[in-house]
Amino acid sequence: MASAAEQLAANLNFGALAKAEELKKRIWFTLGALLVYRLGTYIPLPGINLQALADAFKQQSQGILGLFNMFSGGAVGRMAIFALGIMPYISASIIIQLLTSVIPALEAIKKEGESGRKKINQYTRYLTVVLAAVQSYGIAVGLQGQGSIVLNPGPTFIISTVLSLMGGTMFLLWLGEQITSRGIGQGTSLIIFAGIIANLPHALVGMLELGRQGALATPIILAVLVLAVVVIGGIVFFERAQRRLLIQYPKRQVGNKMFQGESSHLPLKLNTSGVIPPIFASSILLIPGTITGFAGTDAAGGWLQTFGTLMAHGQPLYMLSYAAMIVFFAFFYTAIVFNPTDTAENLKKQGGFIPGIRPGERTASYIDYVLTRINVLGAIYLVVVCLLPEFLISTTGVPFYFGGTSLLIVVSVTMDTVSQIQGHLLAHQYEGLIKKSKLRGKRR
Repeated sequence: MASAAEQLAANLNFGALAKAEELKKRIWFTLGALLVYRLGTYIPLPGINLQALADAFKQQSQGILGLFNMFSGGAVGRMAIFALGIMPYISASIIIQLLTSVIPALEAIKKEGESGRKKINQYTRYLTVVLAAVQSYGIAVGLQGQGSIVLNPGPTFIISTVLSLMGGTMFLLWLGEQITSRGIGQGTSLIIFAGIIANLPHALVGMLELGRQGALATPIILAVLVLAVVVIGGIVFFERAQRRLLIQYPKRQVGNKMFQGESSHLPLKLNTSGVIPPIFASSILLIPGTITGFAGTDAAGGWLQTFGTLMAHGQPLYMLSYAAMIVFFAFFYTAIVFNPTDTAENLKKQGGFIPGIRPGERTASYIDYVLTRINVLGAIYLVVVCLLPEFLISTTGVPFYFGGTSLLIVVSVTMDTVSQIQGHLLAHQYEGLIKKSKLRGKRR
């Protein structure tokens, strides 16, 4: 027989949203914050020749600038105050996670509980400021070196650009924290999500326009739309897939009563590393093309130009390198964020064990063995999702707006936000049941 919680979850519907006042306030706050973010992507930096910037950006739109422009919702192409977006914070978070597993002092701070988490977050913010300052200075110097893009080059332009871009990044970091605490969903993820989908309607209209002009056949457009739905369904399935290890707890005695041993599960996600491997791999592989583009025609015929051509989108070398890097980072990042030895020790301290496996070192080895096997499937899944758009672009010529990385981010953030909304609705229904039970108790 289903429990009360399972019955509530089965009967859960969004019709209860009209009665959940707190949830509605959170949703409106989130939408307002994202609107502020979108407005900021249209405020250009001072001293920029926008027409010259647009002409120069067209030549680099397929490089790493194009990747950052997609994540920032077009702010890089317009060189807005939010051009850096939230990416310095994402980079700082990844670096701090890597350092935590390498530096014993940081690892000890992480194990301090809530106080340790606050210290780690503070270190992440400090590193975000440093990365934002370095990237802002690089952008300012790079803009000055592009000729007519900057109206009045000099130290004043560099200082104003650095301060504007750093201020934009830190404001977005603050805005993301406000969304997390006062809104719905994870703030920084929603900001990236909003930036990715901002140009989606324009991309769909562009693809339909190509079909109207005869550049794309109607069956190809329909096949692409159907394939997109299938891929999204596959991502949802694999992101929710888990391997659950049975955990058994022994009987325990409290006073004169003997309580039966409980059983639980240790969930191991199929894709433990999330979207980190595609982000790392795509960022690294876009660097050669970007350097070649900045080098100009003087590098024609040289080894740099040849290497850039071989590493272009759709080329076999690019796809092989992309797949290899995704597999490498999938295993590397999983090894950093998940420690089987610590998990086994925690189970041993709590008295839990895996049936048939001796607690301690044997349990750690078994968890590592299972995690390695499911990581193989997770890496294959990431490679297929990320290479499928590249393969279709090279064979059919369809201008896909969504790559594998952006599609993974969009689907993952959507799933997380919907689950949080369902959690709030479930809590609201529980509150209603408690109030009804209290009223019945008073009547009796």
